[in-house]
Amino acid sequence: MVATRETQAYRRDAKKEGRPLSPKERENLLRPYLPAPRFEPPARKVSRRTSITQTIRTFFQTQLHVLLFLLIHTVFSVYIRLRQAYHAIVDKVFSVLYYHHRTPELIRKDVKALNRLPEHLSVILEWKGEEKGGAGLEGLVDDVAEIAAWCTCVGIPMLSVYEKTGILTDYIPTTHRAVSKKFHSYFGRRRPSLQLRAPHMPSYLNGDETLSEQPSSSNSPGHLSILLLCTSDSRSTLIDLTKTLTEMSQRSKLSPEDISLDLIDAEISESVMGEPDLLICFGPFIELAGYPPWQVRLTEIFHVQDNNGVGYQVFLRALHRYAKAHMRFGR
Repeated sequence: MVATRETQAYRRDAKKEGRPLSPKERENLLRPYLPAPRFEPPARKVSRRTSITQTIRTFFQTQLHVLLFLLIHTVFSVYIRLRQAYHAIVDKVFSVLYYHHRTPELIRKDVKALNRLPEHLSVILEWKGEEKGGAGLEGLVDDVAEIAAWCTCVGIPMLSVYEKTGILTDYIPTTHRAVSKKFHSYFGRRRPSLQLRAPHMPSYLNGDETLSEQPSSSNSPGHLSILLLCTSDSRSTLIDLTKTLTEMSQRSKLSPEDISLDLIDAEISESVMGEPDLLICFGPFIELAGYPPWQVRLTEIFHVQDNNGVGYQVFLRALHRYAKAHMRFGR
């Protein structure tokens, strides 16, 4: 608390010539420390006629903006509908002209004129549960089996299937049985040998679990190796490899000069897979959805607008596009 002596001294200082300061004198004492008053022009008085004019002008501007929005929306909607109709007609035409009827000879005939085929084909599939209007796990496995049969018919030895959630890697035996059954419907008893695997997991060869690759039978019409990928095999692989190389360099087990693109490519190819020659997106637009980024540096990517679902026509058009592509590799 302030002592009585200090209070009396303050009151004496607050007096001038023995009398208290008046309000005007207190204002003059504080005025040098106050900011300059801001000048505000007096508000103009708006007439009623001017107010009505501004209201009408605002109304017409709003209606003009709404009209432009509806016009742009209508034009864009008509364009989308025409594009979807065009692609639907083209898809129907291809489905009539080129249909495999589950006959390997017809599929080979469709690609007979192509001067080259990919050695490694990769596809991106999306799992849609039944609650989202999709076919669920059964439909996804059937799509994998169909693509595997097409690849075997045209002579593609390697197929990698990327599905973001990784549900296929939890059902490797089920997927292997479905693909084998599909091979039987295409090839009969002399069906090709099949190897199904996933990174860091045991592989299945002709229904038997094995830790190493085995050669296909001489009586077999071919061999197909299927690799199942998910998002955990994507960027996390690069991160783990970076950490490993950093730790080895810090412990003087690896010289920084020895770290090169060839070393990184060899390590990733061994742990996950090599670079595919062709990547097919069966969706309406290109969405990699976390696909391993290192493996698509030189990959030809194909998709069909407004397409939903796996179709033989998309597969065949992708092979034709790949055969006509020019691989310049930066030259």
